[in-house]
Amino acid sequence: METLMQQKTEKETLDESANLNIKTMKALVYHGPGKKAWEEKPKPQIKVATDVIVKILKTTICGTDLHIMKGDVPEVEDGRIIGHEGVGIIEETGSAVSNFKPGDHVLISCITSCGKCSYCKKGMYSHCEDGGWILGHLIDGTQAEYVRIPHADNSLYPIPAGADEEALVMLSDILPTGFECGVLNGQVKPGDTIAIVGSGPIGLAALLTAQFFSPAEIIMIDPDDNRLNVAKGFGATHLMNNSTEDVVKKIMDLTSGRGVDTAIEAVGIPATFELCEAIIGPGGHIANVGVHGKSVNLHLETLWSKNITITTRLVDTTSTPMLLKTVNANKLQPSKLITHHFRLDQVIEAYDTFEHAAKEKALKVIMTNTNDVE
Repeated sequence: METLMQQKTEKETLDESANLNIKTMKALVYHGPGKKAWEEKPKPQIKVATDVIVKILKTTICGTDLHIMKGDVPEVEDGRIIGHEGVGIIEETGSAVSNFKPGDHVLISCITSCGKCSYCKKGMYSHCEDGGWILGHLIDGTQAEYVRIPHADNSLYPIPAGADEEALVMLSDILPTGFECGVLNGQVKPGDTIAIVGSGPIGLAALLTAQFFSPAEIIMIDPDDNRLNVAKGFGATHLMNNSTEDVVKKIMDLTSGRGVDTAIEAVGIPATFELCEAIIGPGGHIANVGVHGKSVNLHLETLWSKNITITTRLVDTTSTPMLLKTVNANKLQPSKLITHHFRLDQVIEAYDTFEHAAKEKALKVIMTNTNDVE
């Protein structure tokens, strides 16, 4: 038995040494609006003592990545590796990392947090002075074989043994985003009537987590009947197709002319934000979640007297530990959002599927790194 254990340890040591000696990797690289390529890049290295290097096991594509590809996020430079979600195995740690070690199975947060600056002390990790949303934005991201994670002690979460990896990928971004930016900012309460504009992954994440607070009615609005049918299975009480129906009239009829208590904007285009303005009731909350690349009209001529609260937010991921417990307890099943699977080296095909979501009936896609994964 000791010999077998010794052999296993020696094999693991050799594998780790081989990985550490790898100099290059493959990654999805952004080359300007509409341009991307799966190409060879230098493997990331530890830069400061709080870094770790993670070997990606599974990652996904976010609607924000599509905004980047359209040029809506001009801070993203030519040559940037895209992606901010995933799970993986820690390969190497910086000397100041105390919560993790090589071999640990981890969930990568889309938000990097130093845990020490004034914003982090307020719980506003998204505005961390040395972090925030930087993965796949200001530094190289997770749609790659390896990724460098700064401030690892505050930006990673240990994955319990036996946990569903694919479900946990949904905790990197969309579940905390839908919950924090939509449900919490929208102040959803028991008995409320809420409308979620956009039945894509973020809108569905808001739908799933809104039910923590038992709203009486959840109206899902989308031009895609397939996504609306998925929303019905996830707990929506009313489905409305804004490409074929007068949604404003239907909502006003449903609410006896009052409008909704909370309107969650989960798309990021002017038309959907203005729809939220049209359906919100007095004293209501418009919670913006979508990434907007164009200016939106604010109709104060109709809203000024309605006691409306409009909120914006970049996810802080303060809810991730709670959501992780909820998923592990099987009280929340985000794996239902996954519709397609690809190898990581099929990322271009995965983007094509995700970009044509209505045609492909796609929600979230999972990409698995099969390179040297046992």
